[in-house]
Amino acid sequence: MRRKAPLAEATRNSSALNRLRRTKIALIRAEYNAEITRSLEAKCIEGLLESGLHGHQIERYSVPGCFEIPLFAQRLAMRKRYDALIALGAVIRGETLHFDLVAWECARGVMNVSLKYNLPVVFEVLAVNKRGDALRRAGNNRMNKGYEAAQAALTILAELGRVED
Repeated sequence: MRRKAPLAEATRNSSALNRLRRTKIALIRAEYNAEITRSLEAKCIEGLLESGLHGHQIERYSVPGCFEIPLFAQRLAMRKRYDALIALGAVIRGETLHFDLVAWECARGVMNVSLKYNLPVVFEVLAVNKRGDALRRAGNNRMNKGYEAAQAALTILAELGRVED
């Protein structure tokens, strides 16, 4: 069951609505497997805008591949300009261990950034066995994992806001 949009939740709470209006989110998208990652990014932005954010509240960045996401996330976190980061990428299993190394190290690096900087970093790096699996998860619909990443970012920000209030 899909949760209510964060904007709908925020309208019942003025401090949450004010927080949403001040929210800044950075998207980090891996260029590798660009057909997939661009679709994730487009749906992520759609989800953020539908939830009440405006274009000026969203900054987009791209890196060559998923392995570069953690370093870039760390640099953005160091700047203390964003309320949340969203990491978007796709790693597709091949015939070597490269898939495992990239997927695991990207996940570990992103988690380290989140914990070190006390900053939500939504991890939506698809790690799949086949290209078709990634294409299904990046389809032009609301099941797109980019759209879900937008909702996850806004939901965790709202929940963290409740803890701080």
